[in-house]
Amino acid sequence: MTTDQSGANGLSYRDAGVDIDAGNALVDAIKPMVRSTARPGADGTIGGFGGLFDIKAAGYVDPLLVAANDGVGTKLKVAIEAGIHDTVGIDLVAMCVNDLVVQGAEPLFFLDYFATGKLDVGAAASVVSGIADGCQRAGCALLGGETAEMPGMYDPGDYDLAGFAVGAVERGGLLPRPDIAPGDAIIGLASSGIHSNGYSLVRKIVAMAGIGYSDAAPFDAAISLAAALLKPTRIYVPSVLAAIRETGAIKALAHITGGGFPENIPRVLPAGLSADIDLSAIDVPPVFSWLAATGGVARDEMLRTFNCGVGMIAVIPPSDLKKTIECLERHNETAFHLGNISDTDGDRVRYSGSLAI
Repeated sequence: MTTDQSGANGLSYRDAGVDIDAGNALVDAIKPMVRSTARPGADGTIGGFGGLFDIKAAGYVDPLLVAANDGVGTKLKVAIEAGIHDTVGIDLVAMCVNDLVVQGAEPLFFLDYFATGKLDVGAAASVVSGIADGCQRAGCALLGGETAEMPGMYDPGDYDLAGFAVGAVERGGLLPRPDIAPGDAIIGLASSGIHSNGYSLVRKIVAMAGIGYSDAAPFDAAISLAAALLKPTRIYVPSVLAAIRETGAIKALAHITGGGFPENIPRVLPAGLSADIDLSAIDVPPVFSWLAATGGVARDEMLRTFNCGVGMIAVIPPSDLKKTIECLERHNETAFHLGNISDTDGDRVRYSGSLAI
């Protein structure tokens, strides 16, 4: 079949399932959100082929760049089924920038990747509003991103997210420090809830319980189950950077994500050292008790799947314990003495006390 040059008898990209006009509408909708994340080094504009960042304007003299990327996992399924899209963007930023700050780095800029089968401008704009919110909380610029409309790759209404963050740290401030030693104290920083790990197990337990996301949360009747499960990941960047700069005490930090205590804490400890964790020091949020009881999940499985109430840990000299906790509390964290560093007997993380689940 032949067509005239107007394409009157042919197909368009929209006929194949990709709506360029919808993509342009999304860009227009998110421009104010991007501008809200402007900071020294980035002017908060989008539209070019690449985003620019002036690291000199950010005040660094001899910086190392630190990069991280992550996603939100199957927490997205909860958001999609509940029709609540404005918090998972915060999660996306948090999962990346919390990984930067544990190396002492200040997040400078963030980029996102949003993929879907058919672009819903309203839902996508809601997601990006959360990303902008997360960037503001972390103090980094939303420098750019990519929206991919891919018919046939995703079920109707589904989408996926990936995030990419770059930060900087002056060469002498890189963490972990090499002087971690037996007797050092471990501080726990409270989580805001489940954060963004373990949601495949969460969703299985919800299905076992036979309740809907719009129902009241069994562990908090004041809110829906969806609202409780979608509570965004806490962004520790402002408080932790303040503690690094104001106390000079922090030797190491670990972000408690997938793998929980036993997988994440050893990543920042020198060979030959272990972390002794006092589980009774943790104020466990009720959601974890409900998950453990409803799913019959054993304590050790809880500790290697979820954060169980501790989203970040810091290692410091014991003499600096009080002032570091006080500094973190001034910067709006709930911080507490969680344990100590000792010589290892083979187990890199050892537990004492009872986890209140």
